[in-house]
Amino acid sequence: MDAITSESGQPVACPNRPLALKKVLLVDDHALFSQGLAGLIRQEGLAESVITTSTVQLASSLLARQDDFQLVLLDIALQGETGLALLPRLARYRKPPPVVIISSSEDEATVRAARAAGASGFLAKSAGRSALVSMVRSVSRGEGYFPGGDQRVAPDLLLTPRQMDVLLLLAQGFPNKRICQSLNLTEHTVKTHLKAIFTQLGVHNRTECVNLARARGWL
Repeated sequence: MDAITSESGQPVACPNRPLALKKVLLVDDHALFSQGLAGLIRQEGLAESVITTSTVQLASSLLARQDDFQLVLLDIALQGETGLALLPRLARYRKPPPVVIISSSEDEATVRAARAAGASGFLAKSAGRSALVSMVRSVSRGEGYFPGGDQRVAPDLLLTPRQMDVLLLLAQGFPNKRICQSLNLTEHTVKTHLKAIFTQLGVHNRTECVNLARARGWL
C-alpha cells in the first residue's frame, strides 16, 4: 500500500496511482507545511512514500541509513544548521539523491545560492500544484528545475566560480561559518575568497560588497 511516513514511522494510507518516485525525504521544520506538502505529493501520486524530518542532522542520519531516497526536498531556513549545509555531505554517498530547495524566499539571490550549493532545483513555497508536478517530473528525468531557466551572467563578472558561490551566500546574510558548511570549505579558504572579492570590488566590508555586487548586476 502506498504511504506517507513521518519521523515517528507511522504510515498514512493513500490511494494507488502511477508513481513517479518511490521514496522522498522532506526536510522542513514547520510541521503544518510539511504535512500539507506531503499530503499534496500523495494526492498527486508523485511518490509512494514521503519521510519528513526537521533538521540537517536528522536528514543526514536518515540518508546514511537508507540509500533508496530518490529525491530530497530541503528548506533553507531550518533551526540550527542552514539547509544548504546538507548538500556537501551528500558527496560521501555512492548514489546521492537530487536535492530541490523549497523556500519562502523567492528572490533571485536565493535561487542562485541554491544553484551555487549544488541543488538540482528550486521550488518556491508559494508555488501551486502544477509547479510541484512539473518539478518532480523534471527531476525524475534527471533535469534541473529552476525558475527562469538559465540565467544571464554579467559581462564584467571577473570572479571565479567558487568566489561567486561565496558571494551568493554572502548576499543571503550567511556568516563565514555557514558559508563553510554550505560549500564544504575551510574558514581560511572562505576568508581568502572574501578578500579576493572585496579587492575585486574595491570595498571594505560585507555590506558594501553586497550592495555594489547588486549594482553591477552580479546578484
